[in-house]
Formats: sequence, C-alpha cells, structure tokens
Amino acid sequence: MSKVQRNTGNKPSLPNKKDFARALITLTLGAGLLISISGCVAALVGGAMVGTAVVTSDRRTVDAQAEDTAIELKSVNRIFTLFGDAVHVNVNSYNRKVLLTGEVSDEAAKARIEEEIKSTKNVRSVVNEIRASAKLSDIRSRSSDTLISAKVRSKLLRTPDIYSSSFRVITENGVVYLMGRVSRREAEAATEAVRDVSGVQKVVKVFEYIEDNQFDNVKVETNSN
Repeated sequence: MSKVQRNTGNKPSLPNKKDFARALITLTLGAGLLISISGCVAALVGGAMVGTAVVTSDRRTVDAQAEDTAIELKSVNRIFTLFGDAVHVNVNSYNRKVLLTGEVSDEAAKARIEEEIKSTKNVRSVVNEIRASAKLSDIRSRSSDTLISAKVRSKLLRTPDIYSSSFRVITENGVVYLMGRVSRREAEAATEAVRDVSGVQKVVKVFEYIEDNQFDNVKVETNSN
C-alpha cells in the first residue's frame, strides 16, 4: 500500500523533498511488510518483488507486481508535484487497477488527480474514493485506520477457505477497502468476516473476480515467469 503521505503529523502533507523521499522509502518497506504477513521471503529490487515465495502466494504475475509498484511510485510523485501538502491521497494499485482514497479540498482537485492517474503508464482502471473535504484527516484518524487494517489482516488470516495473501487491505476513516484477485465465494467470505472487526464502519469491495477453478492456472502462470 502506498500513500502520498506516510509519516503523519499535525500537518497532513509532505512539506519538503526529504519527507517525500522518506514516504517513498516507507512505500517500499510497506511492500516488504505485506510479504512478511503472508509468511513469504523475497527481495525488493527497484521496487519490484522477486523470489519464488512471493510469486506462488500472489495471484498477480511478476510483471504485474512490478508494474503495480511503479504505478504507485509514479502516482505519488505526480500528486505531490501538483498539490504538495494541500492534499492527503493514498494510492494503491493491484493488477494495474488503482484505488484512490483520502481527502482533497474540492471536487476539482479530486477530478484532476483521477485524470492524472488514468494517464499513468500501465493503469487499466481507477476507482476514485477520494473525499472532498475542508479538513484533512489528522494523525489520530490515520493511526486508528492503521490499527483497523492490522485487525482486518489478522481476521483474514483466521478466516477459513480463503487465501489471506490474495487480499490487500486499505482503511480510510474507518472504511475498509478490500482489493485482490479472488473468487466471488472468497470475496463474500472475507467481506462478512471483516464486517465484524471492531472499528470498521463499512466494507468496500474493489476486487477482480476469477473463478475457483482458475486458482491452479494462476499459480502455474506465475511460477513459470
């Protein structure tokens, strides 16, 4: 998961180049955290995940994983260039499908960001969940979201008949967004499980659906790369 602003404080923005660089580093570390949660070991080279353990636990191809990381980095950079610390926008790409969350000052900024991300290389589609708000979220709200995401991931790990590593969890103002390449059966099971997690206000599904019988094919395809 990547964010325009990872290190939160009283000012919900990236005020200078050093903080921006730190945000990019945090993005890379965040990808590593996702790997460790899945019980996988991999190397991060230029933002792209490599290593057989990652490939076999992720239903995206190796190329798609690398492109998702590149999309997130380019998007973060572009948004920061355009708006600096005036917005708080989170960018998450999964199999080239981009989810935008966070807050901006008005609808014009929301639309501008969506158009910019749509024009980014390799982006297939954009789901724009950014809110137009006079006030950006503060450190308390973002810390709460981080805790909710951790609880949701833990719940998914304990949910039977799903592959928890196939789900990406993003939380914004108590709203949990679930991304991934999953079957409708898995999507419903995960959604129902997540609804019971303390602090979750709503669950939004941002899935790419595949059939249950595609799972073996997906593993064979990714292992062959």
